[in-house]
Amino acid sequence: MKPAINPARLGFDFDGVIADTAEAFLRIACEEHGLCGFRLEEITRFEVEHCLDMSAETAAAIFGTILKDSLGSGLRPMPGALDVISELAAVGGMVTVVTARPLLEPVLDWFAHHLPPPTLKAVRVVAMGDHDDKPRHILAQGLDHFIDDRAETCQQLHAAGIQPLIFRQPWNQNCRHFPAVSSWREIRELCLQGES
Repeated sequence: MKPAINPARLGFDFDGVIADTAEAFLRIACEEHGLCGFRLEEITRFEVEHCLDMSAETAAAIFGTILKDSLGSGLRPMPGALDVISELAAVGGMVTVVTARPLLEPVLDWFAHHLPPPTLKAVRVVAMGDHDDKPRHILAQGLDHFIDDRAETCQQLHAAGIQPLIFRQPWNQNCRHFPAVSSWREIRELCLQGES
């Protein structure tokens, strides 16, 4: 059976898709700021300070910790992400990650820690520093499908002629007009149908 999506034409967001940034955020909020008891399901907005009892400054500080030192902050992969990325790299060549993060090195360090060298060589990361400028960078990489967890980004991708797939998270539950995936098992099924 032929895959529904050519892995070589598919790109990925990093935070909230490959990396479990919400888990790291909630853990650091508790361990370093004494803000405990928040649950993932309560993060119903991309701007967490609009749905959690937390100042914008505190939220920015926590995200800053994760962005500057993804390894040191204990940022974990989403379940199944690394295995599927390794499989995609083996069959599709390059795996392209386009992140709105402004700093490239912490993401490269994170991948270098988590992936075996052959897979690492096949992962291309673009850190472009602006949530609202992703379509240009995705098109420049020759991609026509992209998985992201931010509803606004998916709308921008669609407007630019890129097929978005939204990675289901509590903060995008109201975005129902794009195809969605809820796990890396589903991503594998879309890209590697018929692969053994």
